[in-house]
Amino acid sequence: MSISSPTNILNNPIEYLHGVTTFKGDLLKKELGIFTFKDLLEHYPFRHIDKTKLDKITGLSPYNEYAQVAGKITQLETLGEGRGKRLTARLKDETGEIELVWFRGINWIQKIIEVGQEYLVFGKLNFFMGKPQIAHPEIENYTVQKADGKYYLEPVYPSTEKLKAKGLNGRAIGKLTYALLQILTEKDLSENLPESIISQYKFVTHFNAYRQIHYPATDRHYLHAVRRLKFEELFFAQLRLGLIKSTRHRHSKGLIFGQVGHFFNTFFNQYLPFELTNAQKKVLKEIRVDTGSGKQMNRLLQGDVGSGKTIVALMMMLIAADNNFQSVLMAPTEILAQQHFNTITALLKNMPVCVKMLTGSSKGKHRKEVLKLCEEGTLTILIGTHAVIEEKVVFKNLGFAIIDEQHKFGVAQRAQLWKKNTIPPHVLVMTATPIPRTLALTAYGDLDYSVIDELPPGRQPINTVHRSESARPQVMDFVKQEITKGRQVYIVYPLIEESSKMDYENLLKGYEEVKSFFPEPKYWISMVHGKQTAVQKETNMQRFVKGDTQIMVSTTVIEVGVNVPNASVMVIESAEKFGLSQLHQLRGRVGRGAEKSFCILLTGPKTSNDARERLKIMVATNDGFKIAEKDLEIRGPGEIEGTKQSGLLNFKLANIVQDRIILEAARKAAEHILESDPDMNTDVNLPVINYLKQQRGKTAWSKIS
Repeated sequence: MSISSPTNILNNPIEYLHGVTTFKGDLLKKELGIFTFKDLLEHYPFRHIDKTKLDKITGLSPYNEYAQVAGKITQLETLGEGRGKRLTARLKDETGEIELVWFRGINWIQKIIEVGQEYLVFGKLNFFMGKPQIAHPEIENYTVQKADGKYYLEPVYPSTEKLKAKGLNGRAIGKLTYALLQILTEKDLSENLPESIISQYKFVTHFNAYRQIHYPATDRHYLHAVRRLKFEELFFAQLRLGLIKSTRHRHSKGLIFGQVGHFFNTFFNQYLPFELTNAQKKVLKEIRVDTGSGKQMNRLLQGDVGSGKTIVALMMMLIAADNNFQSVLMAPTEILAQQHFNTITALLKNMPVCVKMLTGSSKGKHRKEVLKLCEEGTLTILIGTHAVIEEKVVFKNLGFAIIDEQHKFGVAQRAQLWKKNTIPPHVLVMTATPIPRTLALTAYGDLDYSVIDELPPGRQPINTVHRSESARPQVMDFVKQEITKGRQVYIVYPLIEESSKMDYENLLKGYEEVKSFFPEPKYWISMVHGKQTAVQKETNMQRFVKGDTQIMVSTTVIEVGVNVPNASVMVIESAEKFGLSQLHQLRGRVGRGAEKSFCILLTGPKTSNDARERLKIMVATNDGFKIAEKDLEIRGPGEIEGTKQSGLLNFKLANIVQDRIILEAARKAAEHILESDPDMNTDVNLPVINYLKQQRGKTAWSKIS
């Protein structure tokens, strides 16, 4: 079987295309990330104009969101000065008149529009004083176009203000794409799917899919092209992840945890503080099977806030110790690392297990001692931040690595841990941000997947309410009542940018406002924010943890890592500015003790529809998985925290929420290929193999371990 060499023409620099000067090429690179012919080919139109479908101006109404009209410009004038300057034009058809208005790019527009000429205009329709108006419309000279007796659907492409000002608007980009399609052949866009899949789903060819997505003969042709290309994106995403996973399962040698011994049994029988839930037992069993199989484990463990992931991780570290292996737990922040260290040392206080912490703040004598114990093998469990992956940290026999809040670490950082032993350690990736199954299987398809989907007994649901700014006095009165009962309270402010002056000022202003409601010395307040040193943060945190202060005023630095069972109220200021998963994480800071707990979502006077929807969901449910599903629906996959930076979900066409049916079909097709041809070396899969070879090194996939 031969593997063809990569097709060269699609790799050509964009400047090689007729009509693209060096200047235009540089602009396309900077503004749209178009470096090659392939990049231009995959810069898809966001709509097509059927020039035969025109709206009559008198027929326009507020029910029309967009309008496409054709007519003659009868008037063009500049009004206002300075920032209030605007250009207006009147366009008239046989039924009436519409106003066009521009607030930016006025000089350029004046050069391309002439009074008395006919233009085709498209844009978002508004009504000003009862009259129709389009601001910043797309506009071009009007001629009805026909091709081979069929009306022509013209693509319109995403562009930018800078490109438009240099003559590269959506239509100009379309001309470049058209020129490219004229020189491409079926050989340049050869088939990349097996014949069996093409016939099963009645797909158009790979070549035709690209032609028809840009210049479709009809709407139906366009939809067939989109369906094919979406399937390709999702299929190759699933196939690459599946290849990584199956290769690991078949070839990666793993350390064997063959026995459950003294450490595990002593802890389980004497010191386990509560009975494990069935979900925890199930996950422990899955991990036990993995670590005893002789293959390296890479498993994603997700569970809601407070579901007991840490205890599962600890029990597996004890099994590692029973088999003479060391363990490491890496957390994204010092606060969270400290929290894990405090929890684990408290649980193991009566057991002869050496546990140490290493972070960026660890200095001098302490640091040297930790490194020495680690290298000697005396250290059983090391807990820390990314400091644990530094070259100076050498383990005698690392067998188990846990990465908490995986989305805050890059792939390269994760891979550093695997180099800490000749045979890579077993890896458990944990996240407290529930991920919808669809997203998890797409973003983390290379990992095995475990879920703790029940909370330990005794955790009470948190009562969540939404209150507007006008109810602030009543909210503060309620907080006073809770403090009088001996409880503690968090008041959290949004963090748009940790270092920004505005956030800091908002927090200080909020702190002063809180002090006006809760004057010292009757009440004591801690404040934590990003501008403080690690020592200041820790001191203020500890004052709250010990109960020396009743109120913690903070930015979202306390989103994870603070466990104060006595804290029963979480007030989230400007809650409309937070995402759903962040709101849920913050709410999880309370409800950790036996007392009834409350989360109060305070919002300002203006709240968008999306924000109202988020708040409604928060009030309705405590279930993190339901919240994550809704988050995915509202915000789309590209914005879910942590997935954007992974590079795995940057699909140009597919949307894993709206295209779930295509995703499922693509996943099944990829699984079937890997089951029947795990080494990908049969002739029937030659198109797939050739395509993967062409793509090698061009995507984030080559970097995934």
